[in-house]
Amino acid sequence: MSEKQKKKLPVRKLIFAGAAVFVVILLALLELLLPFDALLPGLAIPPREDAVRLHFVDVGQGDCIIVEFPEGDILVVDGGSGGFRSENHLIRYIKGLHPTSVSVMATHSDADHCAGLTYVLRAFDVERCYMPLIPADTEEYRDFAGEAEAEGCEVLPFTRYDVIARDGGYLTCISPRSQEDSDNDDASTVLYLSFGGVRALLCGDISAQREELLAREYALPLGDGENVLGRGEYPVRLEDIDLVKAAHHGSANSSSEEWLSLLRPRTLIVTCGRGNSYRHPAEDALARFRAASPAGEIYRTDELGDIIFTMKEGTAPIVLGGEI
Repeated sequence: MSEKQKKKLPVRKLIFAGAAVFVVILLALLELLLPFDALLPGLAIPPREDAVRLHFVDVGQGDCIIVEFPEGDILVVDGGSGGFRSENHLIRYIKGLHPTSVSVMATHSDADHCAGLTYVLRAFDVERCYMPLIPADTEEYRDFAGEAEAEGCEVLPFTRYDVIARDGGYLTCISPRSQEDSDNDDASTVLYLSFGGVRALLCGDISAQREELLAREYALPLGDGENVLGRGEYPVRLEDIDLVKAAHHGSANSSSEEWLSLLRPRTLIVTCGRGNSYRHPAEDALARFRAASPAGEIYRTDELGDIIFTMKEGTAPIVLGGEI
């Protein structure tokens, strides 16, 4: 190598280093001015119907259910753990719905439920943020709560007997009972939905002990067909329910025999990740479902990906497939 060539090497290195710095600064400015989320295209999702739809979004090992109302507004119930792929998939899914407004709800403070909602708050103009009754001091929950405050959306608790009502139906909270709950999973918000003559139950991460407590409370007679869990304009009827989102991703410690014998669900949705280390769903839990509902159908996000259920008489879930 000549002396002239040796002198050119440092110059080239400086040029390459300068170009690399320029690219990094340019990307940082682009992210600041045009966040990466804004570049993500929406997924192709069947257009909304004149009925409430439940979207069970494949976010891997976590929960994410989107309640889509006929008017176009949506309620994102949990958002998964917020990993890169699941976060982007959720953002694209919401974009594919073309919502008229977005609200979010965390059922409890576990990372695989609340962490992904932080990204929803950043990517969309969220109208309302429903917080769990029993917050836990975790980093993911602090990030979620801090983002809700920073974005300036309306922050509300969602506790037992609270209702979101619309023409043709309502969504109500039937658990937890009070702030005395010490177990984070059993403090999960459990949601009962009744729309279009169809009933659904979203069970969060509650254990068999909480399921059995709810079953016993439900059996307490109040007269006039009412029960402890719901009354008046917003009754709760759990027998022969149309759809249940299995508690705790189909854990062996949930989906108890007493609970499933009461519900006898026609459809069971299990939200879990492919090859997850917890081995969800447990075969014991699936066997209890089959025993309680011999004609029932099981749909799993780890096998099928995204799933849509329309709350209309005579409908069956639509499988879209997923990417996680």
